Amino acid sequence: MFKALVVEKAESGDTHASVQNLEDSRLPEGNVTVAVEYSTLNYKDGLCLTSGGGLVRNYPHVPGIDFAGTVESSEDPRYREGDKVVLTGWRVGEVHWGGYATRARVNADWLVPLPEGLTTRQAMSVGTAGFTAMLAIMSLEDHGLAPGNGEVLVTGAGGGVGSVAVSILSRLGHQVAAVTGRPALEPYLRDLGAHRIVPREELAETVKRPLEAETWAGCIDSVGGPMLARVLGQMQYGGSVASVGLAGGANLPATVIPFLLRGVNLLGIDSVMRPYADRVRAWTRIARDLPVEKLEAMVQPATLSDLPDLGAAILKGQVQGRVLVDVNA
Repeated sequence: MFKALVVEKAESGDTHASVQNLEDSRLPEGNVTVAVEYSTLNYKDGLCLTSGGGLVRNYPHVPGIDFAGTVESSEDPRYREGDKVVLTGWRVGEVHWGGYATRARVNADWLVPLPEGLTTRQAMSVGTAGFTAMLAIMSLEDHGLAPGNGEVLVTGAGGGVGSVAVSILSRLGHQVAAVTGRPALEPYLRDLGAHRIVPREELAETVKRPLEAETWAGCIDSVGGPMLARVLGQMQYGGSVASVGLAGGANLPATVIPFLLRGVNLLGIDSVMRPYADRVRAWTRIARDLPVEKLEAMVQPATLSDLPDLGAAILKGQVQGRVLVDVNA
């Protein structure tokens, strides 16, 4: 038997989530079985816990797009019983049962060994959000970003991706400007390393001018929409924006002028289907560059039974930092 948060869908189309005890025979196909220790909550999880957002194809369903734990059994020589592993992406928790359970069965190709220096708890305090933040930072570095180039903007800084991005960028020596629409988060963001707070309303609307003053050396953007369009016109010559989300909308009301006259780069960051080598590189960097002592300030502990309410809250932008789910609590 294993415990899981199961989402069921009624004929009316309404969904309901409840913690249930299931037989091991209910586990999906896969060649590695993992005793899950921790998971976390992301925007996608909020969708899967509620309406599904088009992500969930079959019910009943166990959400949780990432998890960390210990291998119980493996048919793949790369993993042995007792190995610590991390999983993010690969549509686990969407089309394949995920981490909101005490046991998961997945394909070995989807796993990454837990890097030295991180515990499973710390890995899920980072989770998909932090993994995505690290991918964004690596991409910006690959396109020339270095400490001393100028301010790096982080939009949606109070969320999971933003919180980890602010802390890592600061640790690496960058001056970080954090965008938030919640003034009460200023002490939290400054504790993470932000040297300046930018009110959301300063960037929330597009302007007629395609270019403004060259302000930002780099940007990690989780908002999209008009804010991303505005930021593109404020980038320094040759600067890059790593686009990781669309909390502010999928449309981009921008012009090509920043790309043509300032050589600005718009970098798309996908964490779901990322190749194995990139995953290992990112997790190794997280273990090295994340200020672990600041993790606890980001973390909100939760249990499986807390997730239905938290899933609704994250869709409304009401979750700060990272939600750490102890699936065995």
